[in-house]
Amino acid sequence: MPEPVTKHVEDLDTMLDEYHFDYSKAEWGKFAGKVRRTKLAIDVEPKVAVAFSDSESVNSALRSLIEISKKAVRKRKRRATSTGATKGE
Repeated sequence: MPEPVTKHVEDLDTMLDEYHFDYSKAEWGKFAGKVRRTKLAIDVEPKVAVAFSDSESVNSALRSLIEISKKAVRKRKRRATSTGATKGE
């Protein structure tokens, strides 16, 4: 049976001096605003995934769905104002 690997305290501090970082001088979130968060990874069920060949086809379908839902909301609002219904009725 192989011996368990053990590290001695002396072996843990083998990092070169140029790699030591003074965290007291760090700026919190310095680059956070510069990172673009435009990509989103999602999990698609296999039965749904077979309908799409690539990310562009998924995006196209989602754009269409967004347009359809916007039109439905506008139509609902017009219908509500023409019948005199108020929000919440």
